[in-house]
Parts: sequence; structure tokens; C-alpha cells
Amino acid sequence: MVQAVGRSISGLSQMVGEPVKAWSMEPRMVEVKDIPELLGGAAEIAVGILLGVENTPGFHIALVHTPETAYSLIDMLMGQPDGTTSQLDEMELSTLGEMGNIMGSFLLNAIADSTGIELRPTPPTVRMDMVGAVLDYVLAEIMMDADEIGLMETTYGTEARAVDGIFLVIPGDGFQQSVL
Repeated sequence: MVQAVGRSISGLSQMVGEPVKAWSMEPRMVEVKDIPELLGGAAEIAVGILLGVENTPGFHIALVHTPETAYSLIDMLMGQPDGTTSQLDEMELSTLGEMGNIMGSFLLNAIADSTGIELRPTPPTVRMDMVGAVLDYVLAEIMMDADEIGLMETTYGTEARAVDGIFLVIPGDGFQQSVL
């Protein structure tokens, strides 16, 4: 999973126009029921970029950030001074969606390279809401099949700016956590 997430982060380099890399990645297994608390609590506001995987039920990728981190990330992606973005309008949502497309494609290509299985992301959904609402559908679906999933806490960015984020890669039927 570390290599796949690293590739997905470096995939942002073309969008940003300069190298983007992971400064730190801390993978760990967590109980599904604990995920909202790890993100500040179910009632905490978060920005989630959610992608499914075509023809693979239950397989999801979620990138979750605090609103402030998402704003800083948008500024980095759009080449704006930090602090420019203060809300999510159409352009900002589109930017995060495109980031999700890029990172999801790179991540799934890395997994496909190691498994030989073709994986394609669904269009991303970008939501700013309470953590519980952002992840409700994804977590409810996996709680039927798994008690634990892989989570990756990351710090990534350019030489000038870095942001913290959380990646959740939720394997569907037929995928073992060890594959990721």
C-alpha cells in the first residue's frame, strides 16, 4: 500500500507543475468503527474525495482532509498563495475531483501492476460534511465484510508546501488487505 500511495501522490506533479512527493507515510490497520474518531470525531467537518472501483463491488478509495487542509491543498494545486481559498465553490470542488481522478488512477494502476487485475476508478465524489456523513456509505458497506482496513496517514506536497491527509483504501470482494 505504501508504494501505491506514493505513486498516487507523485502523480500530482504534472497537475501542480512541480514535483510532489510524500514526506511521510504511516500505514496501519485500524478498526472500521474507530475511523471517525481518528478523523476528529463523527461530528467534525471534513472534506472527502471518494472513488469507487468499476466492476469491483465494495472497493473504495477515500482521501480525507480537514477543511483548512483542503483549502491549502487547492491553493497548492492551483498555484495560488496559501490562504487564498476559504470555501468550496464549483472551481474548488472540480480541482479536488481532478486530484481524486489523478491519485485514484495512479493508485489503482500500482495495485493493478502488482496483481495483474485491471482496475478503473469511478468518477470522484467530493463532499464537505461531518466525518460520519462523508464516510457513512463507504464504512457501512465494509463493516458487513471486515473489522479492520488499511489507513495511511500522509504528509505530502512540494518543496515549498506540504499538507496532511488520510488515505483509506477499502478492498472489495476478492481483494485481501495484504494485496494492498
